[in-house]
Amino acid sequence: MTDDIDPVTLEILRNQLESIAEEMGHVLITGSYSPNIKERQDCSTALFDADGKMIAQAEHIPVHLGAMPDAVDAIIDDDPKPGDVFIVNDPFAGGTHLPDITLVSTIAPEDEVIGFAVSRAHHADVGGSAPGSMPPGAQEIYEEGLRLPAVRLVDGGDLNEAVLDVLLANVRTPDERRADLRAQRAANERAEERIGELLDDHGSLLLDAFDAVVDYSRARIESEIADLPDGEYHAQDILEGDGVTDDDIPIEVTVTVDGDRIAVDFAGTAPQVAGNLNAPLSVAKSAVYFVVRAVTDPEIPSNHGCYEPVSVAAPEGTVLNPRPPAAVVGGNVETSQRVTDVTLAALAEAIPERVPAGGQGTMNNLIIGDREGEFTYYETIAGGFGARPDKDGMDGVQVGMTNTLNTPVESMESEYPLRVETYALRPDSGGDGEHRGGLGLERSVTVETDATVSLLTERRRTAPAGVDGGADGAMGENLVDGESVPSKASVDVSAGATVTIRTPGGGGHGDPADRADEAREADRRDEKVTE
Repeated sequence: MTDDIDPVTLEILRNQLESIAEEMGHVLITGSYSPNIKERQDCSTALFDADGKMIAQAEHIPVHLGAMPDAVDAIIDDDPKPGDVFIVNDPFAGGTHLPDITLVSTIAPEDEVIGFAVSRAHHADVGGSAPGSMPPGAQEIYEEGLRLPAVRLVDGGDLNEAVLDVLLANVRTPDERRADLRAQRAANERAEERIGELLDDHGSLLLDAFDAVVDYSRARIESEIADLPDGEYHAQDILEGDGVTDDDIPIEVTVTVDGDRIAVDFAGTAPQVAGNLNAPLSVAKSAVYFVVRAVTDPEIPSNHGCYEPVSVAAPEGTVLNPRPPAAVVGGNVETSQRVTDVTLAALAEAIPERVPAGGQGTMNNLIIGDREGEFTYYETIAGGFGARPDKDGMDGVQVGMTNTLNTPVESMESEYPLRVETYALRPDSGGDGEHRGGLGLERSVTVETDATVSLLTERRRTAPAGVDGGADGAMGENLVDGESVPSKASVDVSAGATVTIRTPGGGGHGDPADRADEAREADRRDEKVTE
């Protein structure tokens, strides 16, 4: 029983479980082949109990982690056995978008399934109509790549070569995919090894700890929510077209705080769209869970207990709960950011002292690849973080639902036929205020071979909002050879073309007249402003 675990033992076991999740991530990152995983660390790892409850996670990608429980749920009904590894990327059956391939492995150190090890990684290509599998104009999921419902990649310890052959036959970079999947399997195997060691040390107390860490987090989150003012809070924002049309796509939310529960309802959000900004409900849930964690105590361990007091609803057939065969690849990366923004904006009515001004609100997805399958480069590019109520925003960071690193210039130029011309902060891009918004970036890349450039971006015509009198952050901009291109576009370019991404800055917080003179002098000295 969980009551039998004393607090010291529980803390030791909790840290051991979290260290296993972190070690899984280390194995995956160091064992992978593609720069997107080994350099940018676009991957996530976690542990689940036998009932599908997350018990520990590594500090990786919010949009991956919050949606992982749906992937585990997708395989539990298939009678998972010791030695099984399931593979899934279908957004309508436990996935997020097709490039995110998830492996769910049984943990059965004594031939009885006591949990699951899960790794999710963004693979740089999974087929589809464009290199990188993120075609901006996609109108059906079939255009976005190979779609895998939850199937056994490994059956009782034996690799299912037929499943692997099907996957590799449908991607442009099969050797890279094979190596990255091998790294994911190794990460999951490490988890089973480490859980086995803990089981040897602690026996059945370890299984009691699975429940105890969840109960602990639930109690602490409920206490934090109970401290929020009860009430209904509303906000609305838009997405800037879906890649098929430029029509605004409203995202509307009502957040209800009632005692120690939060209900988040997206009634009023636009119907699902023709383009690829539809987001599975699991992605919307990820964004909401992230926001709840962002406005509560960051020291609370992130696990299933943090999610239980939070309910998320979106009407079926809307952009946040689409029906198949909707295209969804942009929903994971861009719509998730807007869900984060709008949910934070609603909660700002209740707790303005905990919510920053608008951040860049986009992942600035840049994909460059050739149709012959020689290479596929993928990057999300950092931008400005919104100013806080008590301090400036951060410059050139990943904001919201992503938590990746950048691809180092040396790696880009050695791994791909690309040359980096500019990589720098954007002066004047942070919104003015008592506290200034963070600066966006400019990244300019020359493509040294004929290629296809795909862009999925936002905040190109609606700026990140300042609050409490602060100025908005600068909007982003996309250029090919100096000519502006839309926020969602796919462009075939010839060798020598230069692609430039200027990312949005963060909004300012507070009246600019209240900014301290020494802070303004530091802005000029650090070349954050040019006036």
